Amino acid sequence: MGPSWTLLLIACLDWAGGSSLDGRLSHLSLEKTFGRSLKDSQCPHMLKHLHNGARITVQMPPNVEGHWVSTSCEVRPGPEFLTRSYRFYSNNTFQAHQFYYEDNHCTKPIYTLVIRGRLRLRQASWIIRGGTEAEYNLHRVQMVCHTASVAKELSQRLNHSCRGAVKDPWEPSAIYELWSEEGGYDCSKELNFAMHELQLLRVEKQYMHHNLDHLVEELFLGDIHTEPSQRLYYKPSSYQMALQNAKNHDHGCIACRIIYRSDEFHPPILPPRADLTVGLYGQWVSQRCEVRPEVLFLTRHFIFHDNNHTWEGHYYHYSDPVCKHPTFTIYARGRYSRGLHSTRVMGGTDFVFKVNHMRVTPMDFATTSLLNVFNGNECGAERSWQIGVEQDVTVTNGCVALGIRLPHTEYELFRMEQDAHGRYLLYNGQRPSDGSSPDRPEKRATSYQMPLVQCSASSQSSDYSRGDDRDRPLQIHNDCTGRHRGSQEHVTVVLVSFFMSLLLCWRS
Repeated sequence: MGPSWTLLLIACLDWAGGSSLDGRLSHLSLEKTFGRSLKDSQCPHMLKHLHNGARITVQMPPNVEGHWVSTSCEVRPGPEFLTRSYRFYSNNTFQAHQFYYEDNHCTKPIYTLVIRGRLRLRQASWIIRGGTEAEYNLHRVQMVCHTASVAKELSQRLNHSCRGAVKDPWEPSAIYELWSEEGGYDCSKELNFAMHELQLLRVEKQYMHHNLDHLVEELFLGDIHTEPSQRLYYKPSSYQMALQNAKNHDHGCIACRIIYRSDEFHPPILPPRADLTVGLYGQWVSQRCEVRPEVLFLTRHFIFHDNNHTWEGHYYHYSDPVCKHPTFTIYARGRYSRGLHSTRVMGGTDFVFKVNHMRVTPMDFATTSLLNVFNGNECGAERSWQIGVEQDVTVTNGCVALGIRLPHTEYELFRMEQDAHGRYLLYNGQRPSDGSSPDRPEKRATSYQMPLVQCSASSQSSDYSRGDDRDRPLQIHNDCTGRHRGSQEHVTVVLVSFFMSLLLCWRS
């Protein structure tokens, strides 16, 4: 049974019904991580805010009508640097502008794509909880080049692959057809162009700083495959960086205002910024409940010790898109290399991370039962898992049930920047869309995940993660803990429950 099936089973079981222990488990897990001495520090406060829902309202079905814009210079796999400006109209048509750039700060535009079509919302996604599936039809795709050299290069390139479409050399600041319903040709494929991001949507509303006069609306569209050649065939299973509603955006978002006023003949030029040196030190936490392919919702907390180049990571996994119902947590630690400027991704820094120690804590009945199904010593001691009781899986070389093997090496990409409020943000590489890990240099990411925010400049570890590797059970007094002793009858019941839940998920 592969890791993706494992996670799908966990997701299906958790979807069927939550546990009354969820709130207490989540709270105890955070307290366990940070220790009582750090109870009032900023890092646990920020994570607790996320786990309490962060006052986010999700529209189901989403109302996407309006004008939505990027909040910064975005990086897509390749890499590609772009900003987006999407308009959705009441008659279900849309017009999307994608502005592409030569540089990672979006100051040198090279060309713009103008996409027109129609969008139809379908049903709530059963694979990505909280998301809505949609269908789209394209009516027209056009391109405007912004420099003579780019116009010449693209017209020559398209003339070879899309004969008949390019009759004369292209000129800058002129609009050209790449595809239309009546044109009889499609030159967009040469650019690996697709709008499959419209197949998955999610709209979130929140009031910034609890101010009822400051509403921010965000539109999450489907993720882009990390392998550009696969974009035409990929159905989204996660999200890109959010677009913000031009009418209801963060007041500190300068890029939002610039992009809002732009069009294909006047592309947005964002303010120039210096690349920040990536300093891996201190503590960093998620800013929102994050979504990963393979039905994963999680929050992260990283601690970097720059004095000896060691790191610690806490990964809190959940079954729901607002991170309220915990399924399992992972604590990992290891070493990392000195950073080197990336030769592939402008503004990025390459690191090599090694993981040599890991502990796992199941946080719900479904995950605990699943871990107890696996035979042999492939994930801790066989049939010994209990809800809220941590196990060291280093001695079993990881946990096959969760798709983790130790020791493990990953080739990482990082960048750092400051947001409009002066906070430091840390971006690390987007995980491969095929579910694998970047365990070879050629698999190193060329784009980024959702950023973490620095919550402490100190890298002081909690008592929990200083090296005491003994199991520490969470003290949860209820009648569930006694049901995980690993009897054969229990395992049989669990297996039947798994497959019944899987059938129910597939039928829904």
